[in-house]
Amino acid sequence: MNASMTATSHGLPSNSLPTAVLTNAAGASQPMDVIKVSANSRSTAVAGAIAGVIRDSGRAEVQAIGAPAVNQAIKAIAIANGYLELDNIEIVCIPSFTEVAIDGQERTAVRISVVRR
Repeated sequence: MNASMTATSHGLPSNSLPTAVLTNAAGASQPMDVIKVSANSRSTAVAGAIAGVIRDSGRAEVQAIGAPAVNQAIKAIAIANGYLELDNIEIVCIPSFTEVAIDGQERTAVRISVVRR
């Protein structure tokens, strides 16, 4: 699998990694975009994307590879928390690791599930 970049529905760059699946209220599965964060991502832009997804579906998946990217992701989640507090929405984060293939090499990514409390 290569690391070609495409744009997500949130306007953030995304590579061709698999996306998570979200089950909607009717029990049907629908693909959910993973918000991929790099070391160069603007934390306020990522925060806006996270807040928008939380408002729409109640859950966002944030993924980062490497310490600088994880730092940007955490800052973005903190900023999104501030945006969502204005709407009386509380969030919690559930971190995990996932393996992804980039240019034929396995890399470990941090995946953070951000969900409505």
